Amino acid sequence: MKVLKFGGSSVGSPERIKKVKQITGANKTPLVIVVSAFQGITDQLEIVSALAATKNIAYKTILDEITERHNTAIEQLITDSEKTTVLSITRNMLAELRDILEGVFLLNDLTPKIHDRILGFGEILSATIISRFLGGDCFIDSRELIKTNSGFGKARVDYQATNENIARKLSALRGICVVPGFIASDEHGNTTTLGRGGSDFSAAIMAAALNASVLEIWTDVDGFMTADPKKVKKAFAIESLSYAEAMELSHFGAKVIYTPTIQPALIKKIPIFIKNTFNPEAQGTKIIEKSEAHIGGSPIKGVSSIDDIDLITLQGPGMVGVKGISSRLFGALAKAGVNIILITQASSEHSITFAISPTDTQQALCSIEKAFEAEINLHEEINIVVEKDLSVIAIVGEQMKNTPGISATLFSSLGRNGISAIATAQGSSELNISVVIRKSSLKKALNVIHEGFFLSHYKELHVYIVGAGTVGSSLLSQVKKQQQHLLDEHNVKVNIVGISRSKKMVIDPDGIGLDDYKNSIENGKQANLDEFIASIHSLNLRNSVFVDCTADEKVASYYKTVLNAYASVVTANKFACSSEYELYKDLKKTALKNNVKFMYETNVGAGLPIINTINDLSRSGDKILKLEAVLSGTLNFILNTVNEDIPLSLAIKMAKDKGFSEPDPRIDLSGIDVLRKLVILAREAGYPIEQTNVETEPFLPAAFFEGPLDNFWKKIPEYDKEFESRRKEIAAKGLRWRFIASLDHGKAKTGLQAVDIMHPAYPLEGSNNIILITTERYNDAPMVIRGYGAGADVTAAGVFADIIRVANV
Repeated sequence: MKVLKFGGSSVGSPERIKKVKQITGANKTPLVIVVSAFQGITDQLEIVSALAATKNIAYKTILDEITERHNTAIEQLITDSEKTTVLSITRNMLAELRDILEGVFLLNDLTPKIHDRILGFGEILSATIISRFLGGDCFIDSRELIKTNSGFGKARVDYQATNENIARKLSALRGICVVPGFIASDEHGNTTTLGRGGSDFSAAIMAAALNASVLEIWTDVDGFMTADPKKVKKAFAIESLSYAEAMELSHFGAKVIYTPTIQPALIKKIPIFIKNTFNPEAQGTKIIEKSEAHIGGSPIKGVSSIDDIDLITLQGPGMVGVKGISSRLFGALAKAGVNIILITQASSEHSITFAISPTDTQQALCSIEKAFEAEINLHEEINIVVEKDLSVIAIVGEQMKNTPGISATLFSSLGRNGISAIATAQGSSELNISVVIRKSSLKKALNVIHEGFFLSHYKELHVYIVGAGTVGSSLLSQVKKQQQHLLDEHNVKVNIVGISRSKKMVIDPDGIGLDDYKNSIENGKQANLDEFIASIHSLNLRNSVFVDCTADEKVASYYKTVLNAYASVVTANKFACSSEYELYKDLKKTALKNNVKFMYETNVGAGLPIINTINDLSRSGDKILKLEAVLSGTLNFILNTVNEDIPLSLAIKMAKDKGFSEPDPRIDLSGIDVLRKLVILAREAGYPIEQTNVETEPFLPAAFFEGPLDNFWKKIPEYDKEFESRRKEIAAKGLRWRFIASLDHGKAKTGLQAVDIMHPAYPLEGSNNIILITTERYNDAPMVIRGYGAGADVTAAGVFADIIRVANV
């Protein structure tokens, strides 16, 4: 015989209940199926109880929602021949619930006994519907089986009476019997509950009483995880745990199973399987007397946490050498019903520290002050210290015993990342080590501990940089500043192994020191791009990243070679992504095939998150309909700078001096830079356009783009007067010039536009960029991204961010 328990998430909707039928239908042995209330129903019953008790009529609205939810389930799950019968049964139950709540409302009082009775309706309703849907051979109200004392809220089981009832009514079962979890009854027949999570406990009680071959707990995760996957993304399922390990992980916050569940199974040595209703093929976690092979050789099985605790310390000279202090302290706490999570005591006997739930703190303080009134108030020999906003983390594993280095790994992982251990505790069994930390550090602490025990200590990137001009030198400066932070806080080591400038280059597989990298380059060898690229393949360093900080078309032509050397490419160079469409697609396919990254966020908008945002929209199923943007920080700076006192020629010179423009500003002034950016955005948006498909209007007449750069600087002042005249003319109309790039359902164009004060680009200052993204979802109000769109520092920051993204994927 097997006992299967399905939690609230597993029976949260008719579709999910159908999955339950698929799972149970595959079993050939007799089954006792224990079910929870539909997902969220117990919470709603808590709410209606509280509202009714405070004479808040709003409880009726929520009760109507509960009724509708169960009626909908019946409508979708129960056959027409049985629908009327089941509706009649549940209607009577809900009418009884409504009457009870009406009484609570009228009396303005909610006793623990009535509270338990109200909460129990969730499981009874759920089990009634699921039993009929599964076509089970029987349905038994668990109040007829599980007997408890009258400790409403968390009743204590009378195992002798319970085991007799279960054996008498279920031992001869040959098919399927559905039983509601969570609820029981006392000797007077009053409904009691086994605590939140009590359906797990109900199933374990029945499994033990029936000597079941297995207890399966079906939930919404693949089993116990090495850590909470909501906090630690790299957490993975644990294949096997001992009963003791499972109890420790559950006690310290792993909510996969209700902690008391394990004890009945342990006594009868019944294996427990934690399975995922939504991924039934997954192996899940097996809980047995002695766990099997350890994950990756790690001596610990998992990292668990309780997010919110308070730490109370009783300390003072009045405790030293005095017998009975611990007995008085914990006796007082037990009498007050305070649950202790963790205890630690100084060897000097000067203090005792313990962790409790914040909800118990006030009660604990009152009981301690009463028990030690003389020592605290009269003799002032003992005082109480309370610390709040804390969390406790536990590492658990039976193989920790007699294994050296466990504590060292734990505390060095925390210390390396600036996380202080406020209190620690370890039992003599060495089954777990617990650490109390600030709650604000919890997520980081879980990640660094998990990384330390289960994963490699850090991920190292070997970076080759071409171009150490304004953007490249700024990038190297930022890497130098952040290098240690990335290692300490993010377990990423950025190791610069190659730098190439126009004349010299240096390659060092052990890393180039960034304190004096310029001298290293000058003392390096003659720059040779072929040799530099070839070194990526020959050195074959893991996690290699090629970074292009140039605007050189020749450098871009090497990208495919780099990608085929199994190195990622991060580039601020627009040539590759804006050249022939087939080359652009080929580079992306090559990166995907070789499982490396091709990152080019800074091709458009410098450090603004434009390309990633468009990609995220497209990947999530949205369609880009229109783009309208100011994409040239250079041109926007020039347009914002020109005035009666600063002519166009001077504004262009200022843009170059500030590093906003390309070394040859005619690239910006021709509009070709904006054209390339628009082509890239259009392609990212799903439109396979070429540069020749873009209607473009240059910023200046064609004559200014002829001849060498020196001629341009000599000739451009000749255009100052005409440009200023045109500028004044539109300014008089309350308009401003903006160089706009637009894409409308695949049709692309660029050029100067005069915009009025209502246009989002009108107030755009300095070298800022702006992009308006209209999609099927963002249709009435386009998404707007605005910020610095030019400058070496912001571009370098964007390149740096792409490098880190390579490490994080």
